Amino acid sequence: MATDKVMYWIDIADYDIGTAEALFKSQRWLYVAFMCHQAIEKTLKAYWCGTRQDDPPYTHNHMRLAEGCGLYDQMSDKQKDFLDRVTNFNIEARYPEDKEALYRRLSKQACRQIIDETKQLMQWMKEKLSAATRLSNSSVATSE
Repeated sequence: MATDKVMYWIDIADYDIGTAEALFKSQRWLYVAFMCHQAIEKTLKAYWCGTRQDDPPYTHNHMRLAEGCGLYDQMSDKQKDFLDRVTNFNIEARYPEDKEALYRRLSKQACRQIIDETKQLMQWMKEKLSAATRLSNSSVATSE
């Protein structure tokens, strides 16, 4: 396991969820959702690095990452549904009309729920990572 790579991805994921919280306070709903997408993606990449010998692929597709590192089969249906939903928040390459449609679905309440579900899924993945790698460093399972 490449501990440095794992911690690199965990640190960035934690930064991203913190950024989502800051954007929530400034009511930037579209980018709250995007940063939650990023936080999940990077936590998946941390798990990948902790449980596989190769580097994660250059993809923003959460399902591909989760399946590739073996986490998808361990997820509940609720977690899988959220993973599918949050994958759609990757706005990096979306057309303006896609951004508008997404923005119309986001609200203060919806974004609060997205952040909370993101934190729950991140914590679950960190716990799975810790158990899978038997890391003695508790910062992986408890960092936020």
